[in-house]
Amino acid sequence: MMRWMWGWDGGWRMPFFGLGPLLFILIIAGIVFYFVRQIRTTESRTYRPSARETLDHRYASGEITKEQYDQMKRDLAV
Repeated sequence: MMRWMWGWDGGWRMPFFGLGPLLFILIIAGIVFYFVRQIRTTESRTYRPSARETLDHRYASGEITKEQYDQMKRDLAV
């Protein structure tokens, strides 16, 4: 009688019919979120030399003179 009255023969499963696609979308969104977060944390862990290390490298490669190096080193210390 109940099945005929409501017009469908879904039993207890019918109210949960829409959860399958919703669950699938949530899983895909979670996977995308995970990979985006991994990419962002990898970028933030990338090594960046300090200003002093860059200055030392420029002096060691002959790009700047001793006077320029000393002046820039004093400027960085302030």
